[in-house]
This record gives sequence, structure tokens and C-alpha cells, in this order.
Amino acid sequence: MTLTLALAQTRFYVGNISANLTTIIEAACHARDVLGADLIVFPELTILGYPAEDLLFRQNIIDAANNALYSLAEQVLGIAIVVGYPEYDGHTLYNSAAVIHQGAMIANYRKRALPNYGVFDEQRYFSTGTQPCIFEFNGHFIGLTICEDIWQAGMINENYQAGAELLISLNASPFTRGKSQERENIIRQQLNTAPLTVIYVNQVGGQDELIFDGASFVMNQHGEIVFRAHEFTEQLSRIDFINDAPVPSSIAPVLNDLSSCYAALCLGIKDYVHKNGFHGALIGLSGGIDSALVLALAVDALGAEHVHGYLLPSRYTHTMSNEDALAEAQALGVYTDSIPIEPAVTAFTELLAKVLETPSNTAHDVTAQNIQARCRGIILMAISNKQGKLLLTTGNKSEMSVGYATLYGDMAGGFAPLKDVPKLLVYALAKYRNQINPIIPERVLMRPPSAELAPDQKDEDSLPPYPILDAILERYIEHEEAIDTIINAGFDADTVQHVVNLVNKNEHKRRQSPPGIKITRKAFGRDRRYPISSGGRPLKTVQ
Repeated sequence: MTLTLALAQTRFYVGNISANLTTIIEAACHARDVLGADLIVFPELTILGYPAEDLLFRQNIIDAANNALYSLAEQVLGIAIVVGYPEYDGHTLYNSAAVIHQGAMIANYRKRALPNYGVFDEQRYFSTGTQPCIFEFNGHFIGLTICEDIWQAGMINENYQAGAELLISLNASPFTRGKSQERENIIRQQLNTAPLTVIYVNQVGGQDELIFDGASFVMNQHGEIVFRAHEFTEQLSRIDFINDAPVPSSIAPVLNDLSSCYAALCLGIKDYVHKNGFHGALIGLSGGIDSALVLALAVDALGAEHVHGYLLPSRYTHTMSNEDALAEAQALGVYTDSIPIEPAVTAFTELLAKVLETPSNTAHDVTAQNIQARCRGIILMAISNKQGKLLLTTGNKSEMSVGYATLYGDMAGGFAPLKDVPKLLVYALAKYRNQINPIIPERVLMRPPSAELAPDQKDEDSLPPYPILDAILERYIEHEEAIDTIINAGFDADTVQHVVNLVNKNEHKRRQSPPGIKITRKAFGRDRRYPISSGGRPLKTVQ
């Protein structure tokens, strides 16, 4: 017995049911007519897109998604289609997968493991399915699971015991560092007690903070990968089976940590810009490492012709900063403008002198520094409004963790590519990009980081050295370790307490920051939700 499957590692648009339906129909027809497939598998909740969030509360949208399923059944014949959709039975909503063939639904599965942690809120919307689903197709007995199901111990074995010879898993599994290898390892462990073949199909593309990396695969009953799709790329693939055994096919390599992070950030920028209708992106170039990396990412994502760089020097901007910013822009082919901010800073300082009881020539306190940053924010946002281009902020996760950023200043913008990228990873990604071709000047990688808002200012004047800071932040934020645990790991007690205090008192800033791309296990926003007002915290100062 032979069977030919098509795996549709595709990009979908949350809420755009008609566009998604068109994508499904075109892929299914191509799989039937060109690839010769008997059956095509799409990712989780394909028809509506994932995650649809509170769109799932709108009955008209749910009705439209279910009507689209019927339309699909009518329009595509000659190939079976496994597709994810939000199933409404008149009373209850399920995260479901339908099998459509020759105009009829021949099987339907309701997701049984509804994740409710991290970025997932599925129990907010869906009810839990209760039964496995095994269907017969062309002499093969095929089981269905959806995403989180397959992470549950015993789920694969349950399908095997129910008679499945092949197991299809529809997924919308977001990217985090090392996630693709983790998925494969989880399934491989379960195959020890359930020798069947798993067909794992994951969606690809950026959706707000989340990146879906694809990396779809087929694993045979021995735990061997016999097919793997490329990461971060749309791909429609053919897999042949003979007597339930998959015929080995192309196996894309697993990207290493830096290359996968870089690809994820590029995809996140590209899809956020395109899905939200912007004409390109603009960036304030400081000559520092963060803006250098964001510029490289934006160009690699959108093309140099769609990216515009702006130098906004103040009296404290070093000549080398302007030189380095221009050098990278020229290396990438990006057009730049220079708008000195000193006239705006002087005007605001004089305007506020009486109110603040601070003459314009006073020592450069935090208020004066923030006025500079906010002048830059006003200028860049005005350009963004006029040109219809997305302003990319350049702050990294280390800075956002401890509040080393200015509200309505350098935090102003529409999207934060580095929001979940710690400072040390910023350096590593910049060096990785330079290995492809050298675009970031060497001294940008070597000079001490500085906001350049005061004479001879350096980040380490206010913060611990980044190797120490990032290590503490990873333990406290991503692993949620207690202060004593961190100190007992060998960190200075005063430093740990200082860092933790900064993290705790700056939740109000993070809550007002733009959305950014999630690449770690615990990103700010959907992933880490802490109250702004909480007893026992240090007094906040809005900066």
C-alpha cells in the first residue's frame, strides 16, 4: 500500500479568513496536481490563524470560519485535506482538526491538551476534547493530534493502542531558542512505547510577538528523522509512504543558536511590517551596537530600499558615533539623514526652566538627559507618521529589564526587535552578522556602551557589567530564581538586590513599551505578567 502526503508549512493571517482559505485551496490544488498527493496536512487553526486571541469571542468570525470549512469541502476534490479550524457545535467552541475528502468531512478531532501557560491562553476560549480520533484512508489508519497534545506523556501511545499506524500532528508552535530540537526529542522519547510514524506540521511566520519557525518533520517508528523542512521558510513538501513506512526525503539542517535567532528576528520584522501595512522601516542610528544590529536586521528583512536611517546627534554625541553609524548605513546601502537635536533640546530646556526651577546650564541630571531622548522620539515619530514607515526601537532586553530607557524617548516607536534579546546576545548576533559580510565597524563591537546623554557617559556607570547583569537577569526573569538562590550561586549580594529592585520597580515602563519579538523562554509581555502596583517594592520614579 502506498500513500503520498503533502506537508503545508505555510504562513497565515490571523482573522483574514478569505485570504487563508485562498492559501489553503491553492496549496491543496498544487499538492494534488503537481505533487501527486493523496492527502495534504495544514497547521493548527489554519482557517482563522493562530493565535486569534479574543477574535474567538466574536460569533460572526467563528461562523465565518466554519462556513469557510464547508466552502473548502465544496471547492477542492480529488485530495483529502487535514485542516485546523475553530469548531462551534452550537454551544461549545473547540480547537479542532477536520479531515475533508470528496466534499465531506470524514473525520473530526478536538484538541484535548489546551495549554494555559506562557503565551498560551487556550482555556480562555476552548473546551477540551475527550476522545482520540483514528480514521481510515486508502487502507491506512491515521491518528490526529493538535500541538500541545503530543507534548503530553502517553498521548502517542494512546493513539497507537487505538489502532493508529500513522500519527498526524497539526501545530502552531512558537519559536524559542532550541525549540526545534526539543520538539523532536519529546516525540522521539514517546516512540519508545509506540512504534508509529509521526507527521509533524508547523506553521511559519511572524504574528505580533510570536515567531513560528516551521521546521516540520517526519519521524519514523525508530525515532529517525526521514524528512525535515527548512526553518523560517514557507515550504510545500511531498512525503511518500509504502506500507506505513515513510520513504526518506530531504532533511534540512537544524540551524545553530545564533543563525536561528537572527532568522527569527528578521522574520518578525518582515511580517510585522507587511501584515500591518507599513511602507518600510526607519531607525534612529546612534553609532552604538543596538542600533547597528537593528539596522542590519531591518535591511536583511525588508531590503535596503525600504529602510531609512536617521542620525540625531546632540552636543554629547562623539564624532566616532556619527562616523560608525554612517559607515554601517553605507555598507548596507541605506539612505540616511542627519537632524541635530540641539535646537529642540535648547527650546525645551528654556521652556521648562522656570517650571523645573532649573536653569538651562545646570548640571546634566536625569531630567535633562530624558529631554534629549524625548526630542529624538518626537522627531522620529513625526517622520514615521509622515512616511508611513514603522519606527523600530533599538532597546534590548537587558535595558528593558532594569528600566535603562526613557519613556516616550528611546522607547518611542512601533516595534522593538531586540526587546527579548539580552545585551550579550546582541553582541553575539552582531559578530555573527559580520561573519556573513563585515558591515558593523569593529570599534562598535569594542567600545563601551553609552547612551551619550551626558559627558563621557557609560552604561556601567549605572549598571553592573553586562556579563554579570545578564547572568542575574536570566536567573531572576527566565528561571524565576529567588534572590537567595542567585546569591548562593556566587553573585554579590548587593549587586543582586540592586538588579532585582530595578527589575521590580520598572514594570510600568515595560508595560508601555512597544511589542517585540519573543525568542527566549520568558519574554516580557504575554509571557511574563507582573503587576505594576505591588506592595514591598521600592518607590518608583518615572523616567
